[in-house]
Amino acid sequence: MPLNRRDFVTRSAATAAGAALVSGGALASATPAAAAGPDEARAKGRTKRQAFTVMGTTDLHGRVLNWDYFTDAVYADKAHNEVGLAKISTLAKQVREEKGWDRCLLIDAGDTIQGTQLTYYYARVEPIATEADTAPEHPMALAMNTMEYTAAALGNHEFNYGIDTLRAYEEQLDFPLLGANALNARNDKPAFPPYVIRKVKLGNAGPALKVGIVGLTNPGIAIWDKANVAGKMTFPGIVETAKIWVPKVKAAGADVVVIACHSGMDEATSYGDQLPWAENVSVALAEQVPGIDAVLVGHAHKEIPQRLVVNKETGKTVVLSEPLCWGQRLTCFDFEVEYDGGAWKVVSLSSRVLNSNTVPEDPEIVGLMTDQHKKVVEYVNQVIGTAKVALSIADAPFKDTAIIDLIGRVQADVVRAALAGGQYAKLPVLAQAAPFNRSAVIPAGQVKLRDAAGLYIYENTLEARILTGAQIKDYLEFSAKYYNQLAPGAPVDKATLTNAQNTPDYNYDSVYGVSYDIDVAQPVGSRIVNLSFEGRPIDPTAQFVLAVNNYRANGGGNFPHVAAAQKVWANSDEIRNAMIAWVKAKGVIDPADFAAESWRLVRAGQPVF
Repeated sequence: MPLNRRDFVTRSAATAAGAALVSGGALASATPAAAAGPDEARAKGRTKRQAFTVMGTTDLHGRVLNWDYFTDAVYADKAHNEVGLAKISTLAKQVREEKGWDRCLLIDAGDTIQGTQLTYYYARVEPIATEADTAPEHPMALAMNTMEYTAAALGNHEFNYGIDTLRAYEEQLDFPLLGANALNARNDKPAFPPYVIRKVKLGNAGPALKVGIVGLTNPGIAIWDKANVAGKMTFPGIVETAKIWVPKVKAAGADVVVIACHSGMDEATSYGDQLPWAENVSVALAEQVPGIDAVLVGHAHKEIPQRLVVNKETGKTVVLSEPLCWGQRLTCFDFEVEYDGGAWKVVSLSSRVLNSNTVPEDPEIVGLMTDQHKKVVEYVNQVIGTAKVALSIADAPFKDTAIIDLIGRVQADVVRAALAGGQYAKLPVLAQAAPFNRSAVIPAGQVKLRDAAGLYIYENTLEARILTGAQIKDYLEFSAKYYNQLAPGAPVDKATLTNAQNTPDYNYDSVYGVSYDIDVAQPVGSRIVNLSFEGRPIDPTAQFVLAVNNYRANGGGNFPHVAAAQKVWANSDEIRNAMIAWVKAKGVIDPADFAAESWRLVRAGQPVF
């Protein structure tokens, strides 16, 4: 590898200055190049207007191939989408052939190394973060290097496996990981390169155009991955940081500035006011920071081909685009520029998205993945037990289901065992769980590792916090905002009943170990009725241990009380692994051992379903 990325990061953080990567991959001072004047250009017959394209992906989440490791089959959804970098590679090659390879850049807006069993395997089973010379190459690094990515911003999920794994991944890349607002906690200097400048040669119209790419990540990392980053890194606001670095990029000679921003357009902040910086601010970024031409938006998992935002200070229109996650879409920012008055100026700019389901996988990328793919397929198909009946999560947003009770039971068992013999052993243990994956199924008969992994798709770990009965009720009331209000007698439509206030499924918790009704005819905050524990109304002052994932315990979702509650135990192993171990120990998954219809949806006391 021509450039050691960790050495580069160290130098960048130490100087916190505008050193920039240029086309050849070497470090340069990035001072503006001397340029011929417009009269000289015209005299030489140069064509002034030129085109180039910046392509972008985001939220790839470990998808290289069009394959679902949870089902061990080709990826499929109702919209006939297809996924993966192998698909994106085909699209990118088509754009490069059409526009010219030297006139195209390819960037990413974060969340690359978490999300599938492929990337989990190389973080935990055969980890890349090892001192051994035989450390494997990360599949995302292998694919993205081959595809000649220019740069990638850090996403929040880059930190899920810890900083050592992230640094090991960074070292394997032939392009920089950018994070202008990912700072060393000890000195508040950038821990990653804030930006990169790449030269694009546009014929003989003028000097090479310089494209500055700034990477910004999500402040929520400080909450969501607190255990991995606390005391090591800080993550100040995106807009505030951009106001510092965009002028520096311009001063370093950038003719065009593109932001790779791991932050949604303008959606609500999931962590409330726990941080002074909002979660989804890409629109605010475009409105408030002068000098930006385009923003590649990430984090929200939405498809937005183009959104135009006017900067409030300059009146300039900024183009924003978010390609659908997992490699389902590729954004293209199509620029037309003109060299005039000794400088490049943007004449026109638009964005579009290309659909991965319109092309085949690139055989070059597929071939690179052959050995790693085979190894992971064998891993996920290990048999870990059997199930007496099939269990589905499909109805979990609407009623208590055995498959969610299984998650609750496993978590409660783990915490009880951990607290046994200690001062909290006599406290009753409850457990939260959410329907992460609406397609998850545990089949009757043989149960494989991928079945458990498909049920719990995140790398969450387990904690135990003490809450009172009153706080448990508040917790459930907050969770119940997931439902739209439904008047008595009104028709019931499952498609519109849930996800109120844009609440995602992963932020809808039920609590295992208590019984309650959710009255969806009532307004938010007054929906939990008949809350009981062991057949009696819950005592508001009684203490309970809540088994809760680290995302929730650290404030993810902004649920009340839990982040400030006393922590009495925590584990560093994933909840998914606890489930696998539980199934292996039991041998048989029998709903009779754990399932109970402990909550239901009602309207004025009458069941909705």
